[in-house]
Amino acid sequence: IVSDVPAKAAGMFTTNQICAAPVKVCVEHLKNNTAQAVVVNSGNANACTGPQGMIDAREMPAATAQALGLAEANVMVGSTGRIGVHLPMQNIRTGIATTAEELKSTQTAATHVAEAIMTSDTKPKQIAVEFKLGGKTVRLGGIAKGAGMIQPGMSPTGARPASAPQGLHATMLGYLTTDAKVSAANLKKFLREAVAQSFNCITVDGDMSTNDTVLLLANGLAGNGKLSAADLKIFQAALNHVCLKLAKMIVRDGEGITRVVTVRVTGAKSFADADDAARAVGNSALVKTSWCGGDPNWGRIIDALGYSPATVVEENVDIAYSTPGAKKKIYSLKKGRSTRTSFETLCKAVEPKEFELHINLNLGKSETVLYAADLTEEYVDFNKGDITDLASLGG
Repeated sequence: IVSDVPAKAAGMFTTNQICAAPVKVCVEHLKNNTAQAVVVNSGNANACTGPQGMIDAREMPAATAQALGLAEANVMVGSTGRIGVHLPMQNIRTGIATTAEELKSTQTAATHVAEAIMTSDTKPKQIAVEFKLGGKTVRLGGIAKGAGMIQPGMSPTGARPASAPQGLHATMLGYLTTDAKVSAANLKKFLREAVAQSFNCITVDGDMSTNDTVLLLANGLAGNGKLSAADLKIFQAALNHVCLKLAKMIVRDGEGITRVVTVRVTGAKSFADADDAARAVGNSALVKTSWCGGDPNWGRIIDALGYSPATVVEENVDIAYSTPGAKKKIYSLKKGRSTRTSFETLCKAVEPKEFELHINLNLGKSETVLYAADLTEEYVDFNKGDITDLASLGG
């Protein structure tokens, strides 16, 4: 990915304490708030690869900068794939040299990038929008990859904030570009807010990758002037939209998934409580397998709430289902007790490929949303792999 001119840049990175070499290099290069290119490899995470991994991660932007005549510090790097294996650097060098000669400003070229960063994804993920800023037409586009090892919890430096989900560790990558003129300070603020309500609100299997990265480049070629208060809101809304669309694409393409469930928690004492409650439910193997089987098992849900770090009072909990965006809710639990709603009705409520699960703790005013997926036999088959076929083994 290359900008015609140096761009203002911002990034968000995994808070996993085991952090891949390319993430460390990205954080280092972003200290100047500028980027002009991004080089990415798939199939190998370059994580837990020691000093050689850092050497290789630095060589990738160096080779890209040399091929394109750019400043090395302005080239960002990303990797995704199996952990603990050294990069095949001769292949990487050849790939960078070849790709540098094939750059084009076309939709087809953009699609090729979205396809090239895939690992276990079944389809490329991309979106672009166009809108007005200061009387000028500007564009914002993004691509992403991710299907397994998905529960991002990213921060600007990779440092773990107090509210970061405590995941275990294939990676999610997101690359966003715009021709809008935006200051570096605003870009960081915008990206942090957009990621907080999109990529940091999804889970496929509850595993946080060593490589999760989102980068945003703004090169200013649209020619807009200083952003007004109204312009700032418009850009934030556009970025929120693009990030959320990409994040949902990742969940819908989760490894082996058959259902996507939007978990909405309300009535929590604090945001941390709401988040803890949602993740306990969204990552419970028992809850996720019941979703796979179309079983509206509220017992597993309230059990997960109970062992979460959140404050939960049994007699206060309400649990309900709805179709996406609908106001009508079908309750399976009211004040901690089963409702008279028939089992058949509840089964129909969780039958669709996408539905919403509403949990009201009735203890406060805080709330959150988590986009989750079910757990299927196909996910297990895919991730157990075959040790006689190394190509079948995941990250």
